[in-house]
Amino acid sequence: MNPTPTPLAWPVSAASSLSRPLVDHRVYTIAFRKMPEFLEVFNRLAMPILMQTLAHPVGFYTSVVGTQNQFLHLWAYEDFADYERRSRARDAHPDFPAYLQASAHLITAQETRLVRAVPMPGWVPLPPTSAV
Repeated sequence: MNPTPTPLAWPVSAASSLSRPLVDHRVYTIAFRKMPEFLEVFNRLAMPILMQTLAHPVGFYTSVVGTQNQFLHLWAYEDFADYERRSRARDAHPDFPAYLQASAHLITAQETRLVRAVPMPGWVPLPPTSAV
């Protein structure tokens, strides 16, 4: 007999996904064997700027199955105007060019999509879980 699978907690709640329904879905392809270096540069140089200008991220992921060497990050916005305003603030930040220069040799491709949340009455996200 197969045990009932444990649902996986998603990093956003129903309230946050509907209050900030536009998500910037970014995928960076990282040079072969350079993921640790990229993560260190991103964390050290980009994260302080992004937390200041884009606010709290939805989450960060790396590929496990499928195309390898990919880093995915998600940022939620109230609407397109909010996305544009925050993106301009990020791009104008005086420290942002240092991150771009430090990561230029590490990122081989970038995909950016804006996706919109849709109400799904049959789905209720699990509440965030605390770390054990």
